[in-house]
Formats: sequence, C-alpha cells, structure tokens
Amino acid sequence: LEGPLTDESSGAQSKKFAFRGPTAYSAIMTGSSVEAVTLANNHAEDYGKAGYDSTKKVLKDAGITYVEKDKTAMHTTESGLKIGLYASSFANITAKGIQNGIAQLKKDGAEIIICAFHWGEEGVYYADGTQQKMAKTAIDAGADVVYGHHPHVLQKIEQYGSGYIFYSLGNFSFGGAALPQDYDTALLQLDVIRDENGKVRLGELNV
Repeated sequence: LEGPLTDESSGAQSKKFAFRGPTAYSAIMTGSSVEAVTLANNHAEDYGKAGYDSTKKVLKDAGITYVEKDKTAMHTTESGLKIGLYASSFANITAKGIQNGIAQLKKDGAEIIICAFHWGEEGVYYADGTQQKMAKTAIDAGADVVYGHHPHVLQKIEQYGSGYIFYSLGNFSFGGAALPQDYDTALLQLDVIRDENGKVRLGELNV
C-alpha cells in the first residue's frame, strides 16, 4: 500500500511526489479481496506520523492485516492457514534482518512465509545483484515467497529452492497516473496444499 490513507490534506512531506488517499478508499480493498498489505515503502509516511497512524487505524478497522518496515505480522485465512509476513525496504533489507524476521514468524507458527521487499530501481526491468542476493537469502532462511515492488514494471519470476521469487509485478492499481510508462502487470495465483497429515506445501503457480 504505497501511500497513506488520511482525510487530512495538510502535513505533506516536502518531496516531489507526496501520495495520499482518503480513508474511504479502504473499501476498495475490502471490496476486492485484499486481505493484507505492506507499509514498507518510500511513500507510506508522505503525510508524516499523523498520516501513517491514520493508515494503520483505517486498516485495522477494516480488518486488513498490515506489516510494517522491518517487522512481522501474522494473517490467518478463513480456512485456518497461518501466513507469516515480513517486510523491509531499500537499505534496511539485510540478511540478518531477514533471518531474524523469518525466525520470529516460524516461532509464531507461520505455515507459509511471505517476504515483501521494496527495492530496485523504478522503470528497470532487471533485478539487480542486491535484489537477487537478498531474495535467495530469504528463501534459504525459510521463506516460501518473496514479493518485490518499487520498480513499477515487471521483472522476472524465479523458482528457487522450495520457494518462488517475484522480483516486481508492476502495478496492481495505480491511481493518479494518467500515463504510466508501462501498462504491463501480472496477477499470481499460488496454490497452497495441506496434506492429510496437516503438512503445508506450495502447489501450482498460475500467472
């Protein structure tokens, strides 16, 4: 969720682009099956602490799970699947942070672990060395999925070890930009299978 949800138009940070959406926009997410978001990005605090706190309250009131920068969160689906989330961005993405976050999620009982990273360069179609290194560090530490964002364009999808890496999927919904440089994007459906013994594993990926 790259931008705060607040009804206060004052308090914008002094930067070229300061994003904001009204609090009513939470209904766009709840009406579209969005159950969890990450707040680890370079626009979440565009309207300062007040805007950020408003966003968290709006999401909580709407029943949408959120994960903050360098923190973890747990989301339980209707079927009882426990999904662990860890998020970070740019220079904050470190091997130690990733490993500690994943270890905490395992301790919390996560059955599937997703790492969400805000990284790379805008408009660049290739994952750089840091993205690839940190993504594989996450899978090696026990993540099932690494999901990247910030480039706003598609980057490669990679199966690594027992997990998947989505370096960048472009934009899902990007308001305010009448002429984005690239309209291409993707939606993913990844099956999660629980066997008769209760063990969880990843199944088929559809793009």
